[in-house]
Amino acid sequence: MTVLVEKPVQAVEHLIENGSIGRYRISNADFSLRLKKAKNLLGKDIVVVDQVGDGSIIKLFDKTAFPKNSSDVVCPHFLELKWANGCNFNCSWCYLNGTFRFLERGKAPHLKDKEKIIKSIESFLIGWNKPVLLNSGELADSLVFEGQEFSLSKNIIPLFHKQSVHKLLIVTKSSNVKGILDSDSQDVIVTSFSLNAYPVSKRWEKKAPHPRERIKAAEKLFNAGYQVRIRIDPMVPIEGWADAYLGLVDDIFATIYPERITLGSLRGLQSTINNCKDKTWVNYLTNKRESNWGRKIEDDVRLEMYNTIINHLKSKYSFDNISLCKETISMWENIHKDYKLIKCNCTI
Repeated sequence: MTVLVEKPVQAVEHLIENGSIGRYRISNADFSLRLKKAKNLLGKDIVVVDQVGDGSIIKLFDKTAFPKNSSDVVCPHFLELKWANGCNFNCSWCYLNGTFRFLERGKAPHLKDKEKIIKSIESFLIGWNKPVLLNSGELADSLVFEGQEFSLSKNIIPLFHKQSVHKLLIVTKSSNVKGILDSDSQDVIVTSFSLNAYPVSKRWEKKAPHPRERIKAAEKLFNAGYQVRIRIDPMVPIEGWADAYLGLVDDIFATIYPERITLGSLRGLQSTINNCKDKTWVNYLTNKRESNWGRKIEDDVRLEMYNTIINHLKSKYSFDNISLCKETISMWENIHKDYKLIKCNCTI
């Protein structure tokens, strides 16, 4: 169904109230916003944006099925802002190795059509009035093109200044946050830094800034009033892992008090494993039961890692805003948290 409207927000509300889910087109913009009915983790039917236009720039990430069994991975669906592809940091386990395996350029940074990026974002921002956090770092490091002619801070963040409903999620391993600071966007930006234990980063996060540099970058944003989240992911049970990860946590809290922390452990889709060059990390994926998000570390080892960090955060820092990434229902139950109430890195 296509509906021509002059007042898109009111039209969306009308469609929702009447249970009519389909496509509609704003009369003064050449784009369509496709809606669909979906279930949230509570099992409640809701209306969500499925995609903007052809979905090449803004698309719902719904690759993880609604979890039913104890071994099913939990991942709330979120909107991807797919403005760019790729990354320069060359982490050994990067899933982009598998995602872009059919492209000649592989996971080398690639910027999509600039006009289409801007048009898609503007169309979404005026066409949907329910608060959404758009994830700009699922298929690329969000700061991959900082300092270049077209970048997230120079060309995308300003679009969000024109409204006050939606926010932009920046997911990065970069320490180059000058553009974000200069943009003065505390009200429309959520920043998230992916960190790892120092020996783990040194071994497998090739070309990425040292985690201490990322923490310093997070501190700059935190002191400037930005919302800062932390992802400690993927945790790897190397020898001495407990001291390494607890040391990382202490270094984080010596500089900032994060809004949210999401924990994740090493996992590998078969496409990632097949297409990565350094496969030494795969040796830790010894769990014979493959989840719907690939191979994992043994359940008891993952649980021990999570509990070690969670208990430290609670006892030393009174911090309990903790979530898990791509984990099973049974693991959520084992850490005594309700996955249905999840507030993880990619959710508002």
